[in-house]
Amino acid sequence: MSVELSVVVPIYDEQESVPELYRRLTEVLGAAVASYEVVMVDDGSHDRTWELIKELAARDAHVKGLSFSRNFGHQMAFTAGLDHVDGEAVVIMDGDLQDPPELIPELVARWREGYDVVYAVRAKRHGETAFKLLTAAAFYRLLRVVTNVEIPVDTGDFRLMSRKAVAAFRRFSEHHRFTRGMVSWLGFRQVGVPYARPARHAGETKYPLRKMLRLASDGITSFSYLPLQLATWVGVAVAGLAAAAFVAALVAKAAGSLLPWAWIAFAGLAFLGGLQLIAIGLLGEYVGRVFDDVRGRPLYLVGETVGFGPGERRPAPGVTA
Repeated sequence: MSVELSVVVPIYDEQESVPELYRRLTEVLGAAVASYEVVMVDDGSHDRTWELIKELAARDAHVKGLSFSRNFGHQMAFTAGLDHVDGEAVVIMDGDLQDPPELIPELVARWREGYDVVYAVRAKRHGETAFKLLTAAAFYRLLRVVTNVEIPVDTGDFRLMSRKAVAAFRRFSEHHRFTRGMVSWLGFRQVGVPYARPARHAGETKYPLRKMLRLASDGITSFSYLPLQLATWVGVAVAGLAAAAFVAALVAKAAGSLLPWAWIAFAGLAFLGGLQLIAIGLLGEYVGRVFDDVRGRPLYLVGETVGFGPGERRPAPGVTA
């Protein structure tokens, strides 16, 4: 049964936030739209997150849940949620309440004006370290420079997508996903809505530096060949320097200069070897992503569902329940 608005929320070890998230979503959605559903995707949590989702679904027909067979990651949780909704519009947001539900009516209002994608722009960010603020600002601006898709700066995954945009998004099949870039790639009519991003409601971030770097890598390699091109440019530059050094060595020898040639040669070879390994590593990164896509494994596996009625669950290729 189609609803006006679907909300997709990936959740991982957020038992402290789920009750407050449900309360605030219910208050906002009940007043903002005629009909709605909330699809919570449990990304292999180790705490009581899935038990809480099942309890909410048992007493509120608006709540539906998917539980992954294991942790597949934040971006795959968004993908699974989008595969299992059929709203006229769909909001995707994080479950830690740093994406405030109170912004949803404004997103809906812009959608009703005719926009297919309405993304939330982080005008202010509360409760985050100076390091996180600095690296996030640098990353978004670097991404805009190196990618071939115009990805709005200072945005996360918090956004609304029309049914048309969601249908187009479902056609993506790659395993290494950068959702905000993929949605920008879709095109259609898009507009931003600024907001002040609050601190986490409870618990600790589920995106440590390691995951942030992996997401950044996915964003750059999914939408740019610049790292490979950069390796080529560096190779040309090093070859030029080597040629210049060879000429300089000949001139020095002709002038009778005594230089530590063995050490110079060793340093040069070590430098060149390091550059070659970097280039091979960059090439391997791209080849590995191609390998992940061509071997045909499913993007995710759903171990359990709750709240979906007969015929209501939309099957997606490669999904197992």
